[in-house]
Amino acid sequence: MTITAYIGLGSNLGDSRQILSEAIAKLKTLGMVKVSRLYQSPPMGPQDQPNYLNAVAELNTALAPLDLLDHLQRFEQEAGRVRLRRWGERTLDLDLLIYGNEKIQNERLTVPHIGILQRDFVVIPLLDLDADLQLNGQPLKDLELIQQPTLTVLADESWA
Repeated sequence: MTITAYIGLGSNLGDSRQILSEAIAKLKTLGMVKVSRLYQSPPMGPQDQPNYLNAVAELNTALAPLDLLDHLQRFEQEAGRVRLRRWGERTLDLDLLIYGNEKIQNERLTVPHIGILQRDFVVIPLLDLDADLQLNGQPLKDLELIQQPTLTVLADESWA
């Protein structure tokens, strides 16, 4: 059975655009991929770090949620990911945002991802992929945070 999952991508260390492009190529080994526009956003955590490049990928995959998470974490490691501090700088961050209509809560994974509805750098790229997307019955296009985004569009969907 194929599930539609949404993966958040972020990077603010190294050649972020290249790193994100390589991550998209790796995601394509897991199933059909559609990609949002590429955005630049200010850091969510400590402000003494570079701005982020962000995007979201829609992935149609047969992988189970934890198997998908394992692949995402391996891709992060292959990109040189280290966790220096909470919400700190990173070469690659891949978050499993949504996995079909499933609600998952265990020691390794929470889906839908915590904080989606408060992060314009997630919501706006999600809307690029599906303008009618809802989360827990809440249409994302109706969220107030998209009225005054902190994002800058860097490239259309053909960037990856």
